[in-house]
Amino acid sequence: MSDLIKQRIESFEVVSEARNEGTIVSVSDGIIRIHGLADVMQGEMIELPGGRYALALNLERDSVGAVVMGPYADLKEGMKVTGTGRILEVPVGPELLGRVVNTLGEPIDGKGPIEAKLTSPVEVIAPGVIDRK
Repeated sequence: MSDLIKQRIESFEVVSEARNEGTIVSVSDGIIRIHGLADVMQGEMIELPGGRYALALNLERDSVGAVVMGPYADLKEGMKVTGTGRILEVPVGPELLGRVVNTLGEPIDGKGPIEAKLTSPVEVIAPGVIDRK
């Protein structure tokens, strides 16, 4: 028996895989606190269960505070979330004129998809007064 254990120990291979995954530890009024997300950026989109997203805002040593972009009533402690590595961007351009979109730039007016060719980060530094058109 001990030879079998020794053989298994010797053949054991440790494989580590880095994934930016965390666990919801609290949900309150559209704000979730997440434990375990290692490399989240300020303003990064976090993928939630059900194809929803949250926006990372409060980065702390051992947790991340994020605003849920959509319904949150069914989110529970213990659910897994994933960092996307993408800063929140929305479609921009003439294709959006007259359209109604949600917080993620997705159409909610029933007029079909928006075929915008360009996107822009939501959080950008405004141009100086002289540079504005």
